[in-house]
Amino acid sequence: MRHIAEYRDPGLARGLARTIAQAVQPGRRYRLMEFCGGHTHAIARHGLVALLPQEIQLIHGPGCPVCVLPVGRLDQVIALVADARITLCTYADLLRVPASSGATLFNARAAGADVRVVYSPDDVLRIARNEPRREVVFFAIGFETTTPPTAVLVRQAQAQGLANLSVFCNHVLTPAAMRQLLLTPTGGTPVALDGIIGPSHVSTIIGLEPYAFVAAEFATPLVVAGFEPVDVLQAIYMLVRQINAGQAMVENQYQRVVKPAGNRKAQALMASVFTVREAFAWRGLGEIPHSALALRPELAALDAERRFVMPAIQGKEHKSCQCPAVLRGDKTPAQCRLFGVACTPERPLGPCMVSPEGACAAHWSYGRRRLHACASP
Repeated sequence: MRHIAEYRDPGLARGLARTIAQAVQPGRRYRLMEFCGGHTHAIARHGLVALLPQEIQLIHGPGCPVCVLPVGRLDQVIALVADARITLCTYADLLRVPASSGATLFNARAAGADVRVVYSPDDVLRIARNEPRREVVFFAIGFETTTPPTAVLVRQAQAQGLANLSVFCNHVLTPAAMRQLLLTPTGGTPVALDGIIGPSHVSTIIGLEPYAFVAAEFATPLVVAGFEPVDVLQAIYMLVRQINAGQAMVENQYQRVVKPAGNRKAQALMASVFTVREAFAWRGLGEIPHSALALRPELAALDAERRFVMPAIQGKEHKSCQCPAVLRGDKTPAQCRLFGVACTPERPLGPCMVSPEGACAAHWSYGRRRLHACASP
């Protein structure tokens, strides 16, 4: 298939790995954060760590929207579905993410709550139309990639007069999290990133300009990369080349998909539906200013946070779960003593083992932990 087979070509991948090995400077460390969970899985799935020289250290980032959702927000929605009037529509991976004391939406559904798995906002609209006496709430979550479909849902609900539909909005903004990581190096320790592998699906929406501060303010190069092995290796080489030259630029490896200006139509739609929150809590990163979206005030009738009583809840992480540290890049999954022992895909204790984009799920599924390990920063 065009744009797939050639980007998985073993010969090209090995050639790029040799080029990277020739480019690295002996004795120098290149600390590169794969911000997106999709990159984490691509790196693990294709065994890219084994191809890279030891000077290259790949660090997990907070690029999994399910993983960075704070426990308190899950507690809120689990409390919400105790109301017998409410039908909660959610994506499947959120069902098994542990909230405080191990509570999950899966368990709430087993206890009688009306929690339904959907595959697109169209499913939510259909449920609201077919069951006008139910209060249908969509658990909206994701980075900029999944925000436009939620905006379409809101506009269609308006157009169809669906007075029984509302949105519990948990959409978050990628550049703000990058800024937080660069302002406060991982975990507050004096560790600096040498470069960032930028998220590509997000960039199809927002383009390249929102990352300009990474290079301009923090002198850190960023390369937006595709998800195939050749994409990732080429992006790593582009970062190494910048670092060696003492440069800091935003580059676009994924030119076949990502355009510099992004998707202007999607951006305009998002701006018409959402406003930026003053601050929002991210698991592992704490409160980040201007890092999440909420429905605009004129859309209050469709905002579940205004429509229902949803008191703020200070959630409690599992005391031994290292997901927050993994999301900051402080630790690898294998450095969590629960990983693969008490915490497995069958019985996850943290979101990083649940989500398809979670770092722990990648390590478990593809055995990255068995390769020459990415040491902790």
